Amino acid sequence: MAMPAFLNADMSHVLTVGVYICRVVAVAKTLARKCSRQTLALLAALMEQPRTWQHGYELSKATGLKSGTLYPILIRLSDQGFLDSRWKDAERPGRPPRHVYRLTATGLALAREQVEVSVESESGLRPIKAGAR
Repeated sequence: MAMPAFLNADMSHVLTVGVYICRVVAVAKTLARKCSRQTLALLAALMEQPRTWQHGYELSKATGLKSGTLYPILIRLSDQGFLDSRWKDAERPGRPPRHVYRLTATGLALAREQVEVSVESESGLRPIKAGAR
């Protein structure tokens, strides 16, 4: 293939343009960090049915987390690629659609590792009580 006329053998004057396509999450770095108790509780709840779409209210009931704690964690895990999220149409007419979540393959690996690390640690997995810090 012939090079265009404006390019010559001396390529030192040519600019390289980078295009931002997506954010890459370094899994090894994230897996090495210990998750908060709240995140562990959420990951454990999601791990019970990793391929099932679950909405926030179900997860709140399963974990004991309030919405002000739960939804920021869900958003963060989704942004990092550990959760799939989508809108699900309401089952009854007149109700709004709901945001539902499930673990990705990477999220399942994170959940397994973090729950295992937590169980092996002194504190282990403890239920989260409403209002507990």
